[in-house]
Amino acid sequence: MSGTAGWIADNNAGDCLKIIHVFRAPLGGLFRHVLDLTRAQCAAGHQVGIVADANTGGERADTIFRELEPHLALGVTRMPMHRNPHPSDALNIMRMQKLFSEKQPHVVHGHGSKGGVYARTPALFANGLGAVRAYTPHGGSFNYRPNTALHSLYMATESLLARSTDIFLFESAFIQSCFVKYVYAPNAYARVIPNGISPAEFIPVVADDDAADFLYVGELRQAKGIDTLIDAHGLFEQRSGRSVRSLLVGTGPDKEKLEARANKLGLGSRISFPGGMPAREAFRRGRTLIVPSRAESLPYIVLEAAAANIPMISTSVGGIPEIYGPYSDRLIACNDVEALTNAMVAHEAQTAAARAREAAELSDYVASRFTISHMVEAVIGGYRDAMARKLSKTSTRSQPAAVAS
Repeated sequence: MSGTAGWIADNNAGDCLKIIHVFRAPLGGLFRHVLDLTRAQCAAGHQVGIVADANTGGERADTIFRELEPHLALGVTRMPMHRNPHPSDALNIMRMQKLFSEKQPHVVHGHGSKGGVYARTPALFANGLGAVRAYTPHGGSFNYRPNTALHSLYMATESLLARSTDIFLFESAFIQSCFVKYVYAPNAYARVIPNGISPAEFIPVVADDDAADFLYVGELRQAKGIDTLIDAHGLFEQRSGRSVRSLLVGTGPDKEKLEARANKLGLGSRISFPGGMPAREAFRRGRTLIVPSRAESLPYIVLEAAAANIPMISTSVGGIPEIYGPYSDRLIACNDVEALTNAMVAHEAQTAAARAREAAELSDYVASRFTISHMVEAVIGGYRDAMARKLSKTSTRSQPAAVAS
């Protein structure tokens, strides 16, 4: 059985769904999000597959995929993907169409801008039939500065692809607001489903005795605002009259530039770049986490640090105020060395008990709202509702026209 009839029959067959997640880079919070969904969906008996870039993620991603692949009924497919638009995208989209034809998924879930393009473009030519197309932006193209040529191009692309999107699953109200403001999608079917974390992540992490004073964990790229942290480190030392240590954990395209900046300011001996490592291991190596980002959606690192009771200084960007909730007045402006320095000075002037109390308050709030169980259940619920909605539309279109008597 094939075509519309086959899709309808298959979708009435039972609770097991065939789901393919499509994304580019197996790095950072987006990768964590996909892994959490994939593992939970497999554990619930769904048949799941993954499509990702072949050239990023390094050994860590390779190891994760090898461990995960035996549990993936629809397999792991990796192909070279470029971050920005590239001629190879056309060939990859043709590969995606072939893969979807072979696997016959019920749901194709695109994550991030590139994943969204690869997941949804084939559906533009499918005449409304086939798998439900779900899309989670994760920031991506929405992080470009408005009223620039690139932003206009990406928003036009998002508007086109909205036509083949059955459900938008936004991870923050902030990203949804950007979508509503910049994308023309009058018939968008959408839900906000925040990222969630597991109960084990709420076990507090205690800093090592030789932990650095300040800690950054994440990608080393311009949007993360790490240059402002380096500058604020130097200004903090001037104001406090003492030397401190900062540990910048992660990998990324701007590592050499950031190291050069630290060295130029004479801070090379006190700012170190140990590379990537698991977040909870990194948390032991620093006393206060700094999140100096210029752009975010709903960052896992803030959720993870809050859960682990890590004292934190963060900028007020993207969905971070949603994580902080009633404590969002603690957040500071982004791209402002003076504001970050002042926050670091004020933070260090607090007693240890006061810092611990603030961390515990934020942890309790995160525990009440950002759980992995809620995230997974809500995503599956979104899939099923989108399937029912699509099935209803397909059935309506297939009804014969009434004949006047």
